[in-house]
Amino acid sequence: MKFGTLADVETRGKTVLVRVDLNSPIDPSTSMILDDKRFREHVPTIQALEESRVVVLAHQSRPGKKDFTTLEAHADRLERLLGMPVTYVDDIFGRCAKEAVRKSHPGDVLLLENVRFSAEENLTMKPEDARNTHLVRKLASMADLFVNDAFGTAHRSQPTITGLPFAMRTVAGLLMEKEVKNLSRVFTSAPKPVTFVLGGTKVDDSLSVAGHVLANGTADRVAIIGVVANVFYLAMGIDIGAPSAGLIKTLGYEGEVARARAILDAYPDKVILPECVAVKQNEERREYAVAETPADCPILDMGSESIEVFSKLLRESGTVVFNGPAGMFEERDFATGTYELLHAAAKAEFSVCGGGHTAAVIEQLGLEPMYSHLSTGGGACIEFLTGKKLPALDALERSWELFGCRN
Repeated sequence: MKFGTLADVETRGKTVLVRVDLNSPIDPSTSMILDDKRFREHVPTIQALEESRVVVLAHQSRPGKKDFTTLEAHADRLERLLGMPVTYVDDIFGRCAKEAVRKSHPGDVLLLENVRFSAEENLTMKPEDARNTHLVRKLASMADLFVNDAFGTAHRSQPTITGLPFAMRTVAGLLMEKEVKNLSRVFTSAPKPVTFVLGGTKVDDSLSVAGHVLANGTADRVAIIGVVANVFYLAMGIDIGAPSAGLIKTLGYEGEVARARAILDAYPDKVILPECVAVKQNEERREYAVAETPADCPILDMGSESIEVFSKLLRESGTVVFNGPAGMFEERDFATGTYELLHAAAKAEFSVCGGGHTAAVIEQLGLEPMYSHLSTGGGACIEFLTGKKLPALDALERSWELFGCRN
């Protein structure tokens, strides 16, 4: 890693801004936080700063969304997880926030208001421009050090992510460091053979990952499942039925069929697809060979024979990178493929999950201890796996060049 970490700087007695990602699902009727996994992942970083004045920066949702709200409940949840007081400050960089930071003492933890309440934080801009925003200049003036621990937003180029590193000395938090180390291992020292499992509905992202890891030799094979598999079937000229083809059109992925065909042409022996599928027919699960899929039935899972083939493949892999479910796992009858493949992937020597819905299912199944790494950032993880330099990581590296480890 080319950026600084907490081990490289003195934090005792310092005022430290810590950017985290507490963005979580919220019940709109009760405003209750439904899942605090992201909170839990940031606890070690905050605890490591126990001798500092900690000023936490976070966001919840974005303008226009029903769950775009204050962070008062987030402060309560963080307080319970830390086992120590967390002061919620109903301000971001105004007089109230400045005064709260000024009056704080080493060991105190403050959580400022939702940074996306500031219009500037909702803009995508170059780091040099972000550095000059009111938001960054005011926040930077309050502290001695900035710690970016928000891997979940590492693919965003917004002021608190990429502007603050250009305004002050900046290092990565423990979660950011862990994410980069584990995901980098996929490209450097992952046990062979390496199998990528790409599914779900984000077809464009999955194709980008598949193309990248096959082109550079990172993956020995790519197993395609979910809606992504349906796009590959179309690329092969297979009629998958009106409901499944219509879904691809509705999602706007018709243009991805040509990309899938190009991947198949370039790597015919490394792309593996289910040969049988499960559809909903008369409200029940029925299985067919892919080419025999009924014209009026939606494909909602892999078939049993293909589940066995894929599970064996994953158990024999040294590394499995899993991103996206095999079907509509929310319905019990069509959760088999997702559940069985996740169990098989857990047996690999090195297993990584790309976050999002898949990580949630892994937790529900009690498999989390068996996985080497569950990423906290769905979008950020995908971009990392496509070989892109994430804006937050670029800013961390460039900040280290600018400010180094001066204390």
